[in-house]
Amino acid sequence: MIVAARDADRFAASPPKDLRVALVFGPDAGLVQERAETLLKTVVPDLSDAFNVADLSESVLLSDPARLADEAAAISMMGGRRVVRVRGASNDLTDLFEQFLDDSLGDALVVVEAGDLGKGTGLRKLFEGDAKAAAIACYADTARNLEDVVRDAMRSHGLSIAPDALADAVSRLGSDRGVTRRELEKLALYAQGQKTVSLEDVRAVMGDEAEARAEEACDAAGAGDFSRLDLALERLWAADMNAVAVARSAMGHFQRLLHVSELVERGENTDGALRKLRPPLHFLRSDSFKAQLRRWNQDKLGEALDMLLEAETLAKTTAVPAEAAVGRTLMNIAAMARSAR
Repeated sequence: MIVAARDADRFAASPPKDLRVALVFGPDAGLVQERAETLLKTVVPDLSDAFNVADLSESVLLSDPARLADEAAAISMMGGRRVVRVRGASNDLTDLFEQFLDDSLGDALVVVEAGDLGKGTGLRKLFEGDAKAAAIACYADTARNLEDVVRDAMRSHGLSIAPDALADAVSRLGSDRGVTRRELEKLALYAQGQKTVSLEDVRAVMGDEAEARAEEACDAAGAGDFSRLDLALERLWAADMNAVAVARSAMGHFQRLLHVSELVERGENTDGALRKLRPPLHFLRSDSFKAQLRRWNQDKLGEALDMLLEAETLAKTTAVPAEAAVGRTLMNIAAMARSAR
């Protein structure tokens, strides 16, 4: 039988008591492992229990096909049900499991872990079409699913998470549930002693903090926000961020503003032009970027780029302190932003 995606986690946590065999498969290897282990622990809470857990690989079963039936029929020395875990399965095991489903002995729960299996083929087709078996697909989390995963993970550590921090965390996660879990554990550990996880916490743990601070300085300069720029620069220099790297980051930022401005002048709408940026603009910066576009014209953007190039040259070729040269230039650019239009 097919377990619907919306029911997968609930099914894994509380499967039917008569379930004998389940296939957990999909491209998200971390989620495959998580759901498989959740299923197995409904029978044997400690998966390191050698008396009640048989941990097999595909190669073992291919070399000794009888092993599957033997392990599934074995009686636990300590009493209760046993589990059989089969890892790294592929369609090469289809015939073996077809025989097993036709004539299986014992009451062990058999959980098979596999990668991304094609629809209508091999193991997947077999398990989806057998009423005695369950097929659970594991695909990358959607943004909505991830929000619940992040909230639940923080709640388990006695933490809440701010809305902007949640949105930022979700934007950085989702390719693999295992990676997601590890990142969330790091985030929770970092935030210990607090009540709420902030956007700054997420960026410090899950992203490149120096890059985020450089972006903050660029946005502040482009918006003409002196106090915000001064604080961002103070943090950059305190973190020993290279001044030339900050200048180059700023040049990249103003080049992107100029590029989008040119696209809009040619008739592209602003949102469409933003979608063409590579690498993509982080959605949390979208409103700030649009506001900066309204402040700057192309001539002034060209002047800002010339100023940044001069600051980089000063920092690299003269005795002028690099941080002072770049910082002063960004402050001058912030002054321009107030009158750029």
